Amino acid sequence: MHILARVLSLALRRHAAGAAPWLLAAAAALLAPAAQAQSLGCNGYLVSRGDSRVSVLQKCGQPLDRESICVPTYQLGWVLPSQRRQGPDALLLPQCVPMEDWTYDRGPGSFLGIVRLYNGAVESVRDGDRMR
Repeated sequence: MHILARVLSLALRRHAAGAAPWLLAAAAALLAPAAQAQSLGCNGYLVSRGDSRVSVLQKCGQPLDRESICVPTYQLGWVLPSQRRQGPDALLLPQCVPMEDWTYDRGPGSFLGIVRLYNGAVESVRDGDRMR
């Protein structure tokens, strides 16, 4: 978090000096608070952040749908100036983080449960569309 605060500080100084406003917006987005953690109830068990892929399959069975997705994120990078003046410039470089969304049907009138997996573990759980 300390690095992100430094990037935001750099962005503010550069923005005041007429630098690209996208750096400020990207740094602010990275500092936004995380969403509330949810869990998915399956057969009397709860699936939540940190559970393994195998654990999800044991608790909930096969999902209704599996989708491989690319989640855009930013990585902090530095560019050294050709002449030593103020120091390196901070850059936020866009990247793709491969993840999977597994969708579970919670029954009629309920919202679909979407489990996002990253690196073999549950990264998040959220509600999808309502089933009829």
